Amino acid sequence: MNAWLHGSTALSPLLLMASALVPSHWANRHARTMAVGSEILMWIAFAAASLAAMAQALPGTLENGTAIAVTSAFAPVAYFDALTAVMLLLVSFIGTAVTRYARNYMDGDPEQGHFCKWLSVTIGAVLGVIVSGNLLWFTLAWMLTSLSLHRLLTFYADRPGALLAARKKFLISRLGDAALIIAMVLIYREFGTLEFAPIFATAELLGSASNAAAPALSAAGLTTISALLIAAAALKSAQFPFHSWLPEVMETPTPVSALMHAGIINAGGFLVVRMSPVIVLSPEVLSGLAVVGAATALYGSLVMVTQTSIKKALAFSTVAQMGFMMLQCGLGAFSAAILHIVAHSLYKAHAFLSTGSVVDLARASWVQVAPKNQTAGPLLAAFAGALALSLASAHGFGVSPASEPGVVALGAVLTLAVTFLLWKSAGAHPGYGTVARATAVAACVCIGYFALQTAFAHLLRSALPPLPPRASDFDLTLTAAVTMLFVTMLLVQSRLPGRIDNPLWQRLYVHFYNGLYISTIANRVIERIWPLPSASEPSSNWE
Repeated sequence: MNAWLHGSTALSPLLLMASALVPSHWANRHARTMAVGSEILMWIAFAAASLAAMAQALPGTLENGTAIAVTSAFAPVAYFDALTAVMLLLVSFIGTAVTRYARNYMDGDPEQGHFCKWLSVTIGAVLGVIVSGNLLWFTLAWMLTSLSLHRLLTFYADRPGALLAARKKFLISRLGDAALIIAMVLIYREFGTLEFAPIFATAELLGSASNAAAPALSAAGLTTISALLIAAAALKSAQFPFHSWLPEVMETPTPVSALMHAGIINAGGFLVVRMSPVIVLSPEVLSGLAVVGAATALYGSLVMVTQTSIKKALAFSTVAQMGFMMLQCGLGAFSAAILHIVAHSLYKAHAFLSTGSVVDLARASWVQVAPKNQTAGPLLAAFAGALALSLASAHGFGVSPASEPGVVALGAVLTLAVTFLLWKSAGAHPGYGTVARATAVAACVCIGYFALQTAFAHLLRSALPPLPPRASDFDLTLTAAVTMLFVTMLLVQSRLPGRIDNPLWQRLYVHFYNGLYISTIANRVIERIWPLPSASEPSSNWE
């Protein structure tokens, strides 16, 4: 990769972040110029990311993991590897689509220029997180991502609901920032540097138990660092019980929702994967992350199926998906987590940017419930068939539950989706032909998932720490428990229509519809800490 390509790729986030220097009153007076300028900057960033990704894929063009200094003395050191290339390409593509959509969506709004300004800054900050070559620049870009997003979340500052949700997000993000800053200080104390390349090289030596050249670092210090990094990631990615702000930030313009759910919310997972060479040195911390991720995934999935609002259902779907992503990271399946990020980001960006097509989106987002008179026998048979397809596909691609439980965990959830497909097909149109077609589709889905997983594992192999030859007993037990809990949820969802008149089911439905009242409790706490302004009181300049 040439020096100019390094520079353009690393400097594109700075160009976008420089939009913060444009006065808002000037931006609003020249809204069209701001909109077109933001779109041009995003196309430049996308083009640079595409070239970087192609150069990364070509053998001999770049040594994976090399830290490369940008020509400008004021620019951060960049760190390019396969993970950087994948995430740069993803975020720049989504950012370009969102910026183009926002140009039409905000056309005619008196604050369009102000909106375009902070949208550019936010996307630039996310790209800055990805290309940062040391933890200091990473942390600064991480904090700017949240601060600039706050300006977008409070775009309609006269709406109390939007203001309350933004303040809740703001305070939770500050907790995450504090955890990351403390982790950065401890990393400097333990490793003597904030540059990613030497940190990862030292961590690799520490991970080789037989390597006599491995430096002697404090085990307690490494555990504390890993725990703080995990805490920062969990707070950033809306893990239970710090998730309640996410379903409530729906009063912001749709492009912000798309960017947030498709890009910014994944920053926590990227932090874990980027720092995975250090975090894997503390297996007990990873196990804790797996538990948090599993609880979040189950909670988000249960609440999602009770929602009647499409946007809220999508929001709780994001909570569940972030839980799955953290579960995979906790089980050491980092390449699977990146595949999850890519697939979820593309889906959510499309889902939010197409919310105007309410009917089509509803059909795509919800699974039609099977007839009430259908018995559990066909469901169990469908589950057995789907499980056989998943296991056969996994075996065909060399994926073993004993060594890669994180990959199998997501495969288990895929099995449940395929189960519903087979079961509904058999119930709606009985016959061997229908079952055969459904089975063929299910087989293609299973094979496609494990093929993509294998491809990502191969693509990211040089950027991620090696997996142990066998997963721990805890990982295997957690994977089995999560699978069984989701099987139970599938049974509950399938049997619910026949028991809708049961008072117990009605009470459970109400409780889950309200998210077990976590948001209500959090809102009361926030209102005590940071009261909302009265109707006659203007909001602060920051908001």
